Amino acid sequence: MPYEKFSRFHEVMAEDSGQSVLSSLEAHIVPLVPGLKERLARGIRMLDAGCGRGRILLRLAALYPRSRFVGMDLSREATEYARARATEAGLKNVDFIAADLSAFHTTAEPEAFDFVTTFDAIHDQGQPLNVLKGICRTLKSDGAYLMQDISGTSHVEKDIEHPIGTFLYTISCMHCMTVSLAQGGEGLGAMWGEERTREYLNKAGFRAIKTHRLAHDIQNNWYVVTK
Repeated sequence: MPYEKFSRFHEVMAEDSGQSVLSSLEAHIVPLVPGLKERLARGIRMLDAGCGRGRILLRLAALYPRSRFVGMDLSREATEYARARATEAGLKNVDFIAADLSAFHTTAEPEAFDFVTTFDAIHDQGQPLNVLKGICRTLKSDGAYLMQDISGTSHVEKDIEHPIGTFLYTISCMHCMTVSLAQGGEGLGAMWGEERTREYLNKAGFRAIKTHRLAHDIQNNWYVVTK
């Protein structure tokens, strides 16, 4: 029962994140990756790891019918919900899979996707490094990985200066760390920060990492990552 409670709360958090991303998706987020809009229009294969209820993928699938989209999430309830919404909308270019990504470094299909995303999801994972290694494994050599995660420094004393730092640490302790620890995981928490994020991305096999910030978004970093 405790895990089911965490799962429901995780879905609430995922929906909140989805809403904040959706409002900026076309105007600010897709343009972060050079040439992505044109590639999506022509037709590519995209994965969203930790997709929750799939709102972002559903929007992209409707906008870019020539591309194929796959969402993966630990919650079977969330993926079933997303699949039902796709059916209602008549979207045949998107699929949702319930999957534990803790061993994604060994189960990921090699060189399968042109574009991979995670939206506020990596720090919640039980085995975040394994997920990142799997993303590197499944990303094509000329592909791009777009990672949204909470903006922080990896140092508590510096994060005091963050405009909403105390709030983010509270959410991290009450939700993000708990979700990971409930899976026997690392419990990184939302405020693991840019320094540690870069460390994990390098360990996963990525070499080019660019950090972007959106003018209207004080909460998140947007990492555009390539091999």
